[in-house]
Amino acid sequence: MSSISQVNADVLKQAQQRIQQDLLTALAAFSIPEPLKAAVHHTVMLGGKRVRPALCYAAAALRPNSNFAAVRRAAVAVELIHCYSLAHDDLPCMDNDLLRRGQPTCHVAFGEDTALLAGDILQSMAFEILGSRLFDEQGQGTDAAIVLKQVQILATASSKMVCGQVSDIQAEGKMVEQVELENIHRNKTGALIQAAIMMGAVTIFTGTDQAIPKLRQFGQAIGLAFQVQDDILDITASTETLGKTAGKDEQVQKSTYPALMGLEQAQAYAQRLHDQAFEALAYLGDDAKELTAISQFLLARKS
Repeated sequence: MSSISQVNADVLKQAQQRIQQDLLTALAAFSIPEPLKAAVHHTVMLGGKRVRPALCYAAAALRPNSNFAAVRRAAVAVELIHCYSLAHDDLPCMDNDLLRRGQPTCHVAFGEDTALLAGDILQSMAFEILGSRLFDEQGQGTDAAIVLKQVQILATASSKMVCGQVSDIQAEGKMVEQVELENIHRNKTGALIQAAIMMGAVTIFTGTDQAIPKLRQFGQAIGLAFQVQDDILDITASTETLGKTAGKDEQVQKSTYPALMGLEQAQAYAQRLHDQAFEALAYLGDDAKELTAISQFLLARKS
């Protein structure tokens, strides 16, 4: 691994270490009956890249920031929404996947009913955490306007994610045009990635700051690039490497970028999207080094 690749991996690793403990703290704050508690823990704590919390931290690090608790709550909340979506996506009525992060999916381990409810409660927990005092230091609070903005951002992204999933299901077995495919994935995958960035950004920037539209552009590009790369990895990586069933997209006739434009063109498109993301970050200069590092890591990822 080159020195640049190692730096990029280290940035993500540090974020993963930060979020793991905060996720455990957040889960411990809720009284949940068994077996739902075990299913929630299984869904959240089995690992994963933790890309969304990492992007949230990195956006909040663009300027000196005193809203540490709000950033930590946002990182936890966006990851809980992501985990809820995975528990539901894996259900037999959706993608019917048996593996997630190299382990049995939630419904395989705990049954369909419990997996469905695990996703439901994770969504509720995410918003409860955003409006809580979790991680606040004694005597310290967060500006209510920041919390409201974060709630609005996450709620909008969560709704878009569900709408994108509906469109994705309707597109199965069809060859949709690129514009339609992009619309599906800007909602299904990209909206939550962009939300993670913006939830961190609103802790340091006002709505009139020119950094906000630049970060939105970055989030849109990197969110779509993430999905294109996922489509590519589904046909180029093994089940062991991915931690989930490889080749599943083709089996269920999903509309994907390699299917639409061919593998090489899809890879080139992923690179163009990353280039667009880096162009948006150029406005922020060296302050965006963490966001840049995460983006470079995502472009080179193998799982």
